[in-house]
Amino acid sequence: MASRQSAAPTSAKRQHLLATAWRLFYRDGYRPVGIDTLLAEADLAKMTLYNHFSSKDDLIVAVIRKRSEEVLAGLAEAVDAAGRSPERRLLAVFDWLKVLFGSADFNGCAFIRALSEFPEPTHSVHRAAWSHKQSVRKMLMRLAAEAGAKNPGALADALRLLIDGALVAAHATGSTKPARVARAAAASLLQQDKRSSPRL
Repeated sequence: MASRQSAAPTSAKRQHLLATAWRLFYRDGYRPVGIDTLLAEADLAKMTLYNHFSSKDDLIVAVIRKRSEEVLAGLAEAVDAAGRSPERRLLAVFDWLKVLFGSADFNGCAFIRALSEFPEPTHSVHRAAWSHKQSVRKMLMRLAAEAGAKNPGALADALRLLIDGALVAAHATGSTKPARVARAAAASLLQQDKRSSPRL
């Protein structure tokens, strides 16, 4: 019983550390935020950090994976809320982006930033960020297939590029327009794909 009681505060400190790290990393970047700054902001001792994470990179990976889970859950919720129409469910991804772009704390794509700050493909942070992008592609491919796409893999690749482009444009302009433009382009690409001949 004592071990369970002691585990709760430890878990709470880990979650607090992750939340603080996410806020600082998303605002200022992964590399610029030092461990001392992070711990001072979280009001935690250095030992607390290393009780849960072996390094700063390990913490960054955990932050990225947690954010990935949140994004994928938000997308799934938006898709389900779109109803039963397969096409509307696919385009709901871009409606979700519009809401994201209009939020007060939107500061670009945390995953694109991670890929940029850690460009080495073998780096653990790079792999974690790219894994998220692959998860989004997998979701898009499933939705594209359900919407009648004849080449769901190719369409998913195109839609992911639209999403990434919209993320960058929205960050640069502070506008939700990139989401609307990307949505219209996605609808057009879907219709073109449905009229195309299937690949052999």
